[in-house]
Amino acid sequence: MVTNSILKEIPKVELHDHLDGGLRVQTVIDLAKEQQISLPCDTSEELHDWFVRGGKQKNLHLYLDTFAVTTAVMQTADSLYRVAFEAVEDLAAENVCYAEIRFAPMLHLTKGLQPEEVVQSVLDGLMAGSKKTGTKTGLILCAMRNQDPEISLKVAELAVAFRDRGVVGFDLAGDEIGYPPKKHIKAFQYIRNQNFNITIHAGEAFGVESIWQAIQLCGAHRIGHGTRLVEDMVLEGGHIAQMGSLSHFMLDRRIPIEVCLTSNVGTGATESYATHPFPILFRNNFRCFLCTDNPLMSDTTITKEMALAVKYYGLDFDDLEKLTLNAMKSAFIHNDQKLVLIYDVIKKRYAELRAKYQIQ
Repeated sequence: MVTNSILKEIPKVELHDHLDGGLRVQTVIDLAKEQQISLPCDTSEELHDWFVRGGKQKNLHLYLDTFAVTTAVMQTADSLYRVAFEAVEDLAAENVCYAEIRFAPMLHLTKGLQPEEVVQSVLDGLMAGSKKTGTKTGLILCAMRNQDPEISLKVAELAVAFRDRGVVGFDLAGDEIGYPPKKHIKAFQYIRNQNFNITIHAGEAFGVESIWQAIQLCGAHRIGHGTRLVEDMVLEGGHIAQMGSLSHFMLDRRIPIEVCLTSNVGTGATESYATHPFPILFRNNFRCFLCTDNPLMSDTTITKEMALAVKYYGLDFDDLEKLTLNAMKSAFIHNDQKLVLIYDVIKKRYAELRAKYQIQ
């Protein structure tokens, strides 16, 4: 039995967390007031309900509408710094020992900041948050599928330029339908030529072809969401009876899958927690782990995501440790840094909790 106390105390790793999807409601109010930006609601309670209504109603349009508000208040160096700093504080409160936070720098230029200033402001906030809390972080820069591929190339170049200052990878986000990853092939080729890291949102709103392109054409080292991978399998009674070549390839190559339970249910990527493919992937030893995606819009934390996995899929303490190790092994930091976190933080803390709670 994994209690709430245990869930809160276990060390965690978060690798799929959008900066503009995790603001504190009060921060949105404060920044809007400072910048004279009108909000859809007057009180923090009403604004919270407005942000989460899309996920609660399983309405993707309402879910995505809210990002216009968060990005609007993140157009100055000070606001970007504050949001990044608070993001690390919030992660530390959930006992996250390492996190990779992502955002699209080109969405934060409306008040005159240059892309380099945007990235540096976020990195400064993350660094200050890490210094205060001890939670280590990396930053992933996102290109958007609906933007000109030349802009994606500029984001890729920006990511590589900051690789020694805290940026750890490059991502492609946004609507999959009508915007295949191969349209941004120049950006991915640049990243690959620079021996840098790639994660791609794929298999969330579109099928197996999206995942296939992300891996085989664009060279993704991790897949964001990947819920539609089960379409490459024959399932019998919740078990895999047969796998297609893509599933075999991902399993054999240990290609990580960033699973976001609450987000997937709220955006309609999967019908319910009960039908989510996570337990199929996890029980069949795919390299998967849990993430929050957008903590504000999905009204979640990494602790809540683990609690859902315990409730719906019967995960035990050993399973949670495996998920945490899966995530840490999949991080975009150097191997020696991973090993320190794995042995000196994660395994050590899990062992301490086994002794504390007499877990066999």
